[in-house]
Amino acid sequence: MPTTSTDPRAAAAALLVPGTTCHGFAVERCETVPELDSDAYVLRHTASGARLLYLACDDENKAFAIGFKTPPADSTGVFHILEHSVLCGSAKFPVKEPFVDLIKSSMQTFLNAMTYPDKTIYPVATTNEQDLYNLMDVYLDAVFNPAIYTKPTIFEQEGWHYELDLPEGAEGEGSAASLREGTLRYNGVVFNEMKGALSDPMSVLDDAVNAALYPDTAYAHESGGDPRAIPALTYEQFLDTHARHYNPSNSYITLYGDLDVDRALAFLDERYLSQPSAASRRMDAVIAAGEDPSTLAPNPLGVQAPVTCEYQRVEMATTPENALVGLGLVLGSALDRKRTIAADILFEALLGSNEAPVKKAILAAGLGGNVVSYTAAESLQPYELIILQNAQPGVAHELRRVFQDACRDLCEHGVPRERLEAIISSNEYDLRQRDYGIADGVAIACDALSTWLYDDDAATLALKYGPVYEELRGELDGSYFEDLLRELVLQNDHMALVELVPVDAAEGAEGAEAAELAAKRDAMTDAELADVIERTAVLRAAQEAEDTPEDKATLPRLRVSDIGEARPEPPLVVDTTAPIPCLRHDIPTNRLAYAMQYFDLSCVAFEDLPYVTLLCRLLKQLPTREHSAEELDNLLAGKLGFLSFTTEVMTQPDVDGVRPYLLVSAGALSEKIDALASLPREVWSSTLLLDADADRVRDVLTQIRIGLEQGFINNGHSAALGRAMSYSSPSAVVREQLSGVDFYLFLRDLLDHFDERLDGLRAKLAELADRIFVADGCMASFTGSNEDFDAYWDAAGDLGLGAGDGAASGTLVVPTPRDRHEAFVIPSDICFAASACDPRRLGIDVTGAWAVAANALSYDYLWNEIRVKGGAYGCGFRAAGERQAAFYTYRDPAIDPSIERVARAGEWLGSFEPDEAAFEGFIVSCVSGMDASVKPYALTKRRNTTYLAGLDPHAREERRAQMLAATPGELRSLGADVTRIAAVSPTCVFGGRDVVAKSNAGFTVVDLLA
Repeated sequence: MPTTSTDPRAAAAALLVPGTTCHGFAVERCETVPELDSDAYVLRHTASGARLLYLACDDENKAFAIGFKTPPADSTGVFHILEHSVLCGSAKFPVKEPFVDLIKSSMQTFLNAMTYPDKTIYPVATTNEQDLYNLMDVYLDAVFNPAIYTKPTIFEQEGWHYELDLPEGAEGEGSAASLREGTLRYNGVVFNEMKGALSDPMSVLDDAVNAALYPDTAYAHESGGDPRAIPALTYEQFLDTHARHYNPSNSYITLYGDLDVDRALAFLDERYLSQPSAASRRMDAVIAAGEDPSTLAPNPLGVQAPVTCEYQRVEMATTPENALVGLGLVLGSALDRKRTIAADILFEALLGSNEAPVKKAILAAGLGGNVVSYTAAESLQPYELIILQNAQPGVAHELRRVFQDACRDLCEHGVPRERLEAIISSNEYDLRQRDYGIADGVAIACDALSTWLYDDDAATLALKYGPVYEELRGELDGSYFEDLLRELVLQNDHMALVELVPVDAAEGAEGAEAAELAAKRDAMTDAELADVIERTAVLRAAQEAEDTPEDKATLPRLRVSDIGEARPEPPLVVDTTAPIPCLRHDIPTNRLAYAMQYFDLSCVAFEDLPYVTLLCRLLKQLPTREHSAEELDNLLAGKLGFLSFTTEVMTQPDVDGVRPYLLVSAGALSEKIDALASLPREVWSSTLLLDADADRVRDVLTQIRIGLEQGFINNGHSAALGRAMSYSSPSAVVREQLSGVDFYLFLRDLLDHFDERLDGLRAKLAELADRIFVADGCMASFTGSNEDFDAYWDAAGDLGLGAGDGAASGTLVVPTPRDRHEAFVIPSDICFAASACDPRRLGIDVTGAWAVAANALSYDYLWNEIRVKGGAYGCGFRAAGERQAAFYTYRDPAIDPSIERVARAGEWLGSFEPDEAAFEGFIVSCVSGMDASVKPYALTKRRNTTYLAGLDPHAREERRAQMLAATPGELRSLGADVTRIAAVSPTCVFGGRDVVAKSNAGFTVVDLLA
């Protein structure tokens, strides 16, 4: 609940007068940022040198962030390990996991930390001002006074350590023979996280391109840490790096939102910036010992002189389909915002869709399956990376030639202005929508650092984009974009061409790591091997030790009494006066409008559902009766904020009930309502499916396949959860057929037999479109002002929907789910595992107390057992409403230990004895998650799902009340049900071949990507 009663902008204007000092902060300047409806104040703490940016605005979702310039000097991942480690206890808050304690006890709407290639940021957000100070207190003590200086086990847990796995039956014997027979291995949270991250070929390629573009700077190194380099980091180097970088003079602080800035500045000054820190004390001791003070400076962040890498080959143990070619082009300086934004618009216009001219030329050349590009703007020297996916062998130089030839032609004949205008309009829509996916203040703090980090006078440069877009619109009349394209592509002497070549796994990093560890074991003395066993035991003891009541009491906590009333939502109205029944949402949208249509898929046979997904992906990619594919592409980008065709599956009140929909979603500026009414209709009703171009269709299908394969590698926990649910839930069976493993296998088979199946595919898609896009069973949705609602339906009429063929309805028959107990092999060094079920099949009523129990299980038992002890990067338990209960692990080094720990979760919950403050924290965090503000589009979709899934419209209120009323005894009583869920929930795994092979769980092993 907000605690300030005055207008934050007026209060800031009265207090922060440029040229004055407030609580030790010199107020340097004030600027209005109309793009964010805020006033920006730039301050500097005189005594410590800390920089501060305050964005005064009406947003009750307040935010704080502190960032440090942290350019790495190697690939040991020291700054990533520090990011994890400083949040493992501090001088003022000596508990083991204050970060986790805050997750499970605060009203935070964002709580995390991020390591970038040149900076580390610790942001928080909350709607409660006292909670903001609590979070600030813990985070500031964490970064300035972490427990890492007195507890080396933190470094071992979060970074890396040795473990020695003794032969079965040898544990505890300690004989030299048994030690010599043991298997030495590395473990650690960041070590395992980066094994997963660098299983993604796109990440490996990006790292290689950075190393080629910036060989003499920090960007040549993997800031997250290369698992091959992480074990080279010593504890002393780790502490030295913290002391040199985590000090106020190297810091960037952001405050955002409706808060009492006078109190905030006093808090920062008195509690931290005017006080000595652990880092400063260590540095003072080093100086006292005679060390040259110049060696205590932070790592430098230098500018790379132009270099040209004509070609570099990088090998990676992965599947042949993951072959990539990357072309990196340095754009200039981060401080040249016009150039960076213009380059982003330009390359989006050239490569952003299958109809973009340069992408079309590359695809036509048959060099690979897809082309994507992105602008990496958050570095001192931004760059554009063009990536050819599913590349044919040896095409790197040909890619560069085709790319340059296409760009040369555009330089000579002009970049199509309608494409540039469309991209500019689309970007401006996104900027007005401000849907960052996270708390606004957190996203803005990170954006500010994309220029502020490199120039103290550029704190707001990245935030004031309005004049840049206005200027770029003016440049459409001249040759600015052609000149820029010529400079960046044809005359650029700062570029790199890198090819990622898949090789057999035996030649990859795993084999090298195993050989390295075997050699290390053989070189160790018996005493050193015994020390590995002993140090592991010490680490385990530290991980298993409970925080003392005195240590727990140091943490600031909110009480249930600090939670206000739930924000009322306007009632959902079904407007039957519209030509199509319409779910009407009266939600403020900042002059945007959203229109949706839900088309019932009950009329589609189960075996035809994969074709529905293909239909969704091909619509917008093909010409219509009115426009060519290229004209349509430009029209959609210029007139609409977005248009999407997707599928959604609504689980029904009946445990076996399922209702799939094809969802058409679109958004537009209020002044473009006519396009919102007409363009989606044109696409679904007049796309030329029967005449679909074969190459165009094949390109889209290949791109879908590549995207799915990337998802399996990077987000295997989501794939595992969906697959595990399909073993028992009809709804999940349908989802698998539409978008999961079953769809992927269908798609691969279709691509393998594309030529002979093309005519049948065209006919099936046309037949499905005729059957699906009808008025029968269609439900519309509209979010926007009353004026926009009326204007939309005046323009839309009945959307051109006929009644449909009733005889074709009711044909969906879902196969009975069955437990397949599958482990899918993917190219990775870690695994993702999930076990899930529908609790209604067990007669379990999932009330709001289950959300509190899930919080306790996820951030207490599972976190300590699977992440802290097991080294997995993530884990959790979900109890989503009344229709799903699931366990999962993320980037886990092993399968069986986690399965065993999940099996004991109910026993732990059954003996759960939290103190009063800790238990209130679980309730507070659960309720705050439910109360967190939601952007209009996401809120619309949530309310629509409630209606279409047949959920009680008051269920959220009841669930919230149940959370607030939960007791420890009620949670203990759920322990037996959690044990049942763990015992009967089928398990699915996505993981590397070696990890799967080490499991004794008897999975049916499927080589998914072979």
